[in-house]
Amino acid sequence: MSNSEKILRSLSSLIENGILTSKDIRKEISTDWKFKKDKIINKLELVSREEFEVLKKIVQKQDAVIKKLAKNKKTKKAKRS
Repeated sequence: MSNSEKILRSLSSLIENGILTSKDIRKEISTDWKFKKDKIINKLELVSREEFEVLKKIVQKQDAVIKKLAKNKKTKKAKRS
């Protein structure tokens, strides 16, 4: 017997006995999906939009500094020649 069959049998038993309502089932499924979603997001190591924007600005600043240094290096070589 698979896990899903066991779960379905347990749920049907609880519903038959009046212990579990459709709202409870909906809430339980919703909670389960949220946990699964969070687990997948954590596994993928995704970042928030704010973190992304901050890192993007840092990279842009570093790129500008690198370009400036490269330009200075070229002008110094040109002066030596």
